[in-house]
Amino acid sequence: MTTDTPARLLQLLSLLQTPREWPGSELSERLGVSRRTVRRDIDRLRELGYPVQATMGADGGYRLVAGKAMPPLVLDDEEAVAIAVGLRAGAGHAVEGIEEASVRALAKLEQVLPSRLRRQVSTLQAATIPLTSGDGATIDPRTLTVMAGAATGQERLRFRYRSGNGSETRRLVEPHRLVSTGRRWYLVAYDLDREDWRTFRVDRVSEPFATGARFTPRGLPSGDAAEFIRQSLNRFQSRYRVVATFEAPAAFVAARLPDSLGTPEPVGDDDSHCRLDVTSTESMEWLGIRLALVDCEFTVSEPPELVGYLADLGGRISRATAERDR
Repeated sequence: MTTDTPARLLQLLSLLQTPREWPGSELSERLGVSRRTVRRDIDRLRELGYPVQATMGADGGYRLVAGKAMPPLVLDDEEAVAIAVGLRAGAGHAVEGIEEASVRALAKLEQVLPSRLRRQVSTLQAATIPLTSGDGATIDPRTLTVMAGAATGQERLRFRYRSGNGSETRRLVEPHRLVSTGRRWYLVAYDLDREDWRTFRVDRVSEPFATGARFTPRGLPSGDAAEFIRQSLNRFQSRYRVVATFEAPAAFVAARLPDSLGTPEPVGDDDSHCRLDVTSTESMEWLGIRLALVDCEFTVSEPPELVGYLADLGGRISRATAERDR
């Protein structure tokens, strides 16, 4: 019999989170209390925001249903490990749309995981090899969770940073926000040594350490963190006007292009051809491969750099199969 009310409520909540209806008699037997106590405990859970639905009948039953808000969850060991492994796998890559929420959830979960479960999570992930595409960088999820925790807790952060030319420096910053561009993670932070705002590619960060020293958040010079990253990238990246014509309907092409390349427009009345006209900061290699992956005939007229790259790429591919053809 569970006489400790908080412990009993947690046990009851864990049972109710199994997707089934629980007869009152079974809950009473599982918890070692009377049915009246079960009813009082159900009322307590409802007061805490858990939407418990009761059914009428001789014995009556209880089921946890969807409510207006997300109440805290109670997970057993296997469930916690499974969720942490999944979040780590997703957080190590920039997955557009859920990236920041995944890191926040992972940081919260790993903060409360017992050490024995953290070891299980690390062991499972170490035995898993991710399959990546494009040039999106793989990141240690711990780096993300340390940064996310420091930003949320308003703690100064130390780390080693490798610049684009390979030089390494030690940084002390006030972290503001993590931002994902869909392929890479960036940290927006105030650099205390340089007395200015900076952006850091997270895949170039190592040995992150939350110092425990608190700080009062500063306001960004302009816009939100995502806009700050966008402006920073635009200052240092070359911009190209990409013009390509595809021998396929616009809907077909749009479904095979990333959103960052915009939407092709139909050419003519029969919609058998479409034209893409967009400004991009992506590399020639990435643009060429993405256009080729549409899987239809296409012609590129701008920029000249992309035309040249595709010509070279086509030549290499032809030479790669020439020996077999002979």
